Amino acid sequence: MADTLRARKMEDRIHQIVARLLESRIKDPRLGFVTVTAVRVTGDLQHASVFYTVFGDDEERESSAAALRSATGMIRSEVGKQLAVRLTPSVEFIPDALPETAASLEASLREAAARDAEVAALAANATYAGEANPYREDADADADAPHGDVED
Repeated sequence: MADTLRARKMEDRIHQIVARLLESRIKDPRLGFVTVTAVRVTGDLQHASVFYTVFGDDEERESSAAALRSATGMIRSEVGKQLAVRLTPSVEFIPDALPETAASLEASLREAAARDAEVAALAANATYAGEANPYREDADADADAPHGDVED
């Protein structure tokens, strides 16, 4: 089992290599505007999961995924050459759920803001159900106090 520092360095290096390959060497027309968002390497450094996003619609995402699947072997061999490690990790491309998660969070925030505005509008026009100040004041306490002297 490798130490975490070595795994992190390998993740960073694989990230750079794959991003450079996608930019310059892979000329597949199916490949859209792909961004490598993260790389995770297993503890034994034998498997690398490359997370990516594609700018565009579902059709562009599917065609880019097919292009990445077909280029996986070439990418793995280039990663092995540039890493100069004894065992080249296998490479797997996984679509990142970041855009969908961000869209979901933005929708939730918009809904919360709309509800807050609705509550603020209701509070602005609200009136008290009873008296404005339901608590007994000091003047009221003096009036309700028993009068008279009590002798022991």
